Amino acid sequence: MPSKSSARLAALTVAAVCSAASTVVIASPAHAEAVRIHDIQGSTRTSPYAGKQVTDVAGIVTGVRTYGSSRGFWIQDPSADADPATSEGIFVFTSSTPKVAVGDSVTVSGTISEYVPGGTSSGNQALTEITRPTITVVSSGNPVPAATVIDAETLPDAYTPAGDPAANGSVNSLTLQPQKYALDHYESLEGMNVQVADTRVVGATDPYTELWVTVKPRENASRHGGTVYGSYSAQNTGRLQIQSLGAVADFPDANVGDTLAGTTAGPLDYNQFGGYTLVARELGTLKQGGLKRETTRKQGRGELAVATYNVENLDPADATFDEHAAAIVHHLQSPDIVSLEEIQDNNGAQNDGTVAADQTLTKLIDAIVAAGGPAYEWRAIDPVNNADGGEPGGNIRQAFLFNPERVSFTDRAGGDATTAVGVTRERGKAALTVSPGRIDPANTAWANSRKPLAGEFTFRGKTVFVIANHFNSKGGDQGLTAQYQPPSRSSETQRHLQATAVNAFVKQILDTQKNADVVTLGDINDFEFSDTVEILEGDGELWSAIKSLPRSERYSYVYQGNSQTLDQILISPSIRRGCDFAYDSVHINAEFHDQISDHDPQVLRFRP
Repeated sequence: MPSKSSARLAALTVAAVCSAASTVVIASPAHAEAVRIHDIQGSTRTSPYAGKQVTDVAGIVTGVRTYGSSRGFWIQDPSADADPATSEGIFVFTSSTPKVAVGDSVTVSGTISEYVPGGTSSGNQALTEITRPTITVVSSGNPVPAATVIDAETLPDAYTPAGDPAANGSVNSLTLQPQKYALDHYESLEGMNVQVADTRVVGATDPYTELWVTVKPRENASRHGGTVYGSYSAQNTGRLQIQSLGAVADFPDANVGDTLAGTTAGPLDYNQFGGYTLVARELGTLKQGGLKRETTRKQGRGELAVATYNVENLDPADATFDEHAAAIVHHLQSPDIVSLEEIQDNNGAQNDGTVAADQTLTKLIDAIVAAGGPAYEWRAIDPVNNADGGEPGGNIRQAFLFNPERVSFTDRAGGDATTAVGVTRERGKAALTVSPGRIDPANTAWANSRKPLAGEFTFRGKTVFVIANHFNSKGGDQGLTAQYQPPSRSSETQRHLQATAVNAFVKQILDTQKNADVVTLGDINDFEFSDTVEILEGDGELWSAIKSLPRSERYSYVYQGNSQTLDQILISPSIRRGCDFAYDSVHINAEFHDQISDHDPQVLRFRP
């Protein structure tokens, strides 16, 4: 996934952001009708009253949102019907601060709208709302309708029905089956007062005051208490996002494996950045699970240690250099070669044409030395200004650090932003035509994306080829809770082309020297089971070494409560064949609320 962006920070004052969304009007406004909430919600995802005016909709206020762009409140009918598919709750959008309180009995007249967080192009489901409301408070101090329990027993194991082919794969028109599908179950509770109890945290508290829990603690559990994402066809249904109606300062700083002890209760919302979300009126107490940052073992004298680490838009103005240095020295044990992703230019996001990153890299190396690590040297190629994607003006690129006391770099002149590296034969063995060099930079596969950086290294007299990658992000893909099922993964089209190009280059090396040691690594932005990685692996030219780990440890990133693999190290047959390698996903960031990057580094140790 892409690093969390400033665009999201600007947009997200609450979960649902009106300025970034669309309202779908399905019918023209008609005369006002007196209806109950379950009539409005209906038994599908969109209301049969969408676009119509309704009058005197009765309910008890269960939650009030007084901040952000989506101000309003939730009401619930305490007299439920007998249909489990029809929700008894609904959100009333007021735009200004509501003048109601939890426990008020109200009647609301207004227009029924289907609000799509993120806009219709996002593919998200719609949230049924009453807009342009007229509100009457009938009485106050009423008991809130009892919260519906969401737990492992009530939540189905199947995730979602397949979408209707006649509706381009949308599930909107399908009758909800809340006892069969998890997404249908959540939808049948949209806007209602719900509760979870003693839930384990599977996604750490983020800068937007939200976290993720699971109500199914045994579902694909990681060793640290997370929930591992291991297949497109086996979703983790127990995940649920938690936000709060309380003060930001009161929201807990939670890590993966912690517990929200006791009851967490409030209305069930649907938003752009997480789908179904419990917006807590009552928040459980944080019970820490004792998560500690991992430390890999030191490489042996005859082992070459190669690492990949996405340092998340690092530029000289950042305050994280000492922490990154400590991570490399102490947690990664000073690898011999480090492939860095998201190294920005010397003035970061200042968009003035600067492309050099020597100050960024020198500052990191100096911090590593100060932390007790080696005096690394570096190699990189400056990109064409604003041609490689990422934050505008930042000019992110991959770079190599290497410890000259342990490994040497074979410099071959001529590599620049637009010159393609090739493969030649020297004394019967493969060699690069330029080193460092970029793989096929004119290929449209790399349009507005980072070009791979190839380097030729020597360790104890043996050549090792290292290819640093940062593939196209998942931006633009539909979310797991989208109305289209299965959701579209449009971003992978470019990654497939990128994987094809890198595999073709590796094949050139191996065709020239069958037993060449090739390490292809970086932020692949796709899963170890994905088609992208299958293409990159090819016909055995490469193999993703994270698959040597137990399934419970195959992750480098946590997104929406799913512990998943984005960062990988792939190895050629000569490295894999003897099984004389060790792989470690070093969990120091992704599971922690105080992370310095959203990625965990990876380390490979082998004997060339």
